[in-house]
Amino acid sequence: MTASFFRIALILGLLSAIGPFAIDMYLPALPSIGQDLHADNNVTQLTLLAFFISFALAQLVYGPLSDMWGRKLPLYLGIGLFAVASIGCALATNIETLIAFRFVQGIGGAAGMVIPRAIVRDMHTGVQAARLMSLLMLVFSISPILAPLTGSAVIEFYGWRGVFWAVTIAAFIGLVLLATQLEETRSVNERSGSGLKSAMAAYRLLLTDRHFLTLTFIGGLGISSFLVYLANSPFVLIQHYGLTPTQYSFAFSINAVSFFAVSQATGWLGERFGLVRVMRIAVSAYALAMVVMAVVMASGFNQLPVLASFLFIGYGFLGLVIPTSAVLALEDHGEIAGTASSLMGTLHFVIAAVAMVISSLFFDGTAVPMAAGIALCAFAAFVLTQATIGRRAAVAAAE
Repeated sequence: MTASFFRIALILGLLSAIGPFAIDMYLPALPSIGQDLHADNNVTQLTLLAFFISFALAQLVYGPLSDMWGRKLPLYLGIGLFAVASIGCALATNIETLIAFRFVQGIGGAAGMVIPRAIVRDMHTGVQAARLMSLLMLVFSISPILAPLTGSAVIEFYGWRGVFWAVTIAAFIGLVLLATQLEETRSVNERSGSGLKSAMAAYRLLLTDRHFLTLTFIGGLGISSFLVYLANSPFVLIQHYGLTPTQYSFAFSINAVSFFAVSQATGWLGERFGLVRVMRIAVSAYALAMVVMAVVMASGFNQLPVLASFLFIGYGFLGLVIPTSAVLALEDHGEIAGTASSLMGTLHFVIAAVAMVISSLFFDGTAVPMAAGIALCAFAAFVLTQATIGRRAAVAAAE
């Protein structure tokens, strides 16, 4: 792979990480935000949910815009809005204001999630796309690995408001990289046929494409299991298990290391065994690990090392599921890659938001409801894979 390949992966990964950085970096601060702004845990979690809702819905807009205007202009708009909203979060004096600015922040951050995937599809397909996507995810891993650690350090010296000043700086760095290091990958000729009418037609096409929707839902259920953990883990690990914010950051980062380290094998495994087969096996192993974890935890073996061990194994296999499902879903939709990427991202985060709301209804301060929510997402992904992708692969093999 050339230096240019790695450079593009680095830039796209950093742009993709800006939005999630605003999630992961402030996780250690959730309890202290609630105390400072006089809000209970459920209300404080709304700052996370508000971000996810706008983050999901705004993706529906950025995809068609990137097909119509090119990839760079919508990125400028999104990251700029994210920076302004981050300043608003830093200056918030009550929980309601923080929730409102978090919602706006999610609208801006959505651009970095949608458009880099479309750029990958502009440049490559098949195994090469999977390789670039997995490299992008490796860079993207700075968010869940370094962000909580960085966040806990910033919080210790500057309080939770310092987190939002830090992500503002990250946004401005992203704008500089976008302006100086990334070329436009969608030509003027390719944009000429794109407009509101074509965007609506593209969404109709995608919403009737069972293969695209199946792969999107499999990836969305996988992401949901991670976000259920993300939403509940600060309270479980810090308040229930008694970890400090710094210890929590290390515990959170270990799972992220597993996820992104294993994801780097996607290209090699896909080239050797085929992306569909890799995804099917990975979904099965991921579901098995998470379901066994939930059963063991519910049986009374709910110590932190037990939870951490199963999550490390399960999220490792999930690192193969996410890039393969995304590449396979976009494979047949190169002409509308931006719109397809946006619908995929929206569905991913709508599924995750529903899962987070349901898990919060059963949250009792212990790890068991969280483990059960993660396992249900994983099992649903397994059932969907076996009922659709597995059957399709069996029919293809028989022919």
